[in-house]
Amino acid sequence: MKKLSLLAPLFFAPALLLADENATAPVAAAVAAAPKLDGANTAWVLTATALVMLMTPAGLALFYGGMTRAKNLLNTIAMSFTAYAIASLVWVLWGYSLAFGTDVGGVIGSLTLFLSDIKVTDIWATGNIPTLLFVAFQMTFAAITVALASGGAIERLKLSTWMIFVVLWVTVVYSPIAHMVWGGGILAKDGALDFAGGTVVHINAGVAGLVLALMLGKRKDYGKAIFPSSITLTLLGAILLWFGWFGFNAGSELAADGIAANAFLVTNTAAAIAALSWMVVEYVVYKKYTLLGLASGLVAGLVAITPAAGFVDNSAALIIGAVAGIVGFVGVNVIKKAFKYDDALDAFGIHALAGIWGAIATGIFANPAVNSLGKGLLYGNPGQVLIQVKAVVVTIVFTAIGTAVVYGISSLVTGGGRVSAEDESIGLDEATHGEKGFHI
Repeated sequence: MKKLSLLAPLFFAPALLLADENATAPVAAAVAAAPKLDGANTAWVLTATALVMLMTPAGLALFYGGMTRAKNLLNTIAMSFTAYAIASLVWVLWGYSLAFGTDVGGVIGSLTLFLSDIKVTDIWATGNIPTLLFVAFQMTFAAITVALASGGAIERLKLSTWMIFVVLWVTVVYSPIAHMVWGGGILAKDGALDFAGGTVVHINAGVAGLVLALMLGKRKDYGKAIFPSSITLTLLGAILLWFGWFGFNAGSELAADGIAANAFLVTNTAAAIAALSWMVVEYVVYKKYTLLGLASGLVAGLVAITPAAGFVDNSAALIIGAVAGIVGFVGVNVIKKAFKYDDALDAFGIHALAGIWGAIATGIFANPAVNSLGKGLLYGNPGQVLIQVKAVVVTIVFTAIGTAVVYGISSLVTGGGRVSAEDESIGLDEATHGEKGFHI
């Protein structure tokens, strides 16, 4: 018996080895299936994130600042600057989880504070980039969206009201829209196509800007000749926006691949032809080639191609951009004048209207040969247009109601959202900041 007990391990060893293999097989499979960091994609998205960051406190600040009067130049820049800083904090404290957390009712993500559920080693499956890099990339989108909305409110909104507005708006308006479209919410489940932010960024911001303009009321000298402080600054800002937009659109692929290259190229194509189409229409109507019009057309083209950039080819980009320049011109020079609302820097006329056109055009021109995830009307899927229209309508309604509520609360907290008549007359640079943009 003693000899048999000594030999027992020899008889049972194969079975023990087999059992050990079966036990470790799931672990080995899990290790094999774990996503591996892609260095090239990571490097590109790091670069794209930096490009999009540049768009708010530099590009948009100068673009908007140059269009306002000299006495309000610094205050206008401050609104973009503070929007970026505050939105950055809101995003990492709780906003990201509301946008990209586990779906709750198709409208919002589950709340997690301080990114506490994300480790440095976590990998975002799309692109195999660090999850924290995806957080940072999306943060820059949240920041520029709320900053764009300031264009409807400049020269008469208290900075204190604006800062509270940014906190609340990113939380209860931007994050839910981002979740609905990009975070697995109801519009994502419908199949809405928005490559880089037609609904999430531009329609959202443009509608918010219009609501702010309507709730604040017109500037006291609205209708009189109001001259921009520096078309030069506006042009510089537009060029920085054009430059940063390559990160905005091509970066949204989250990979260094052919779709990113396509997004880069069509972004430039649409921007270029939109600038020229605005200029041509402006000359036909006013017999002038204004540089402000050229810059505005450029931005309208960038806005319109944003939702389509990863889904359409270069020929479609020409059409989308050409129409965007005309749509933006009509929004600024026809619709605003007809309805007499004081959207000072045309957040609605350019961003919302060109964004609506771009979102619907994506449903028309999305080419599966460019991206298998998108198939539009011209390629046998007319239903995509209806899906895009639904996404547009949901965004408009949600944003309009949410913005009105958020502004109402912000205004209540600060004892009214509008500056005093005296401060408005003096100018907000001196009244709010005690500084001047130009010493002449």
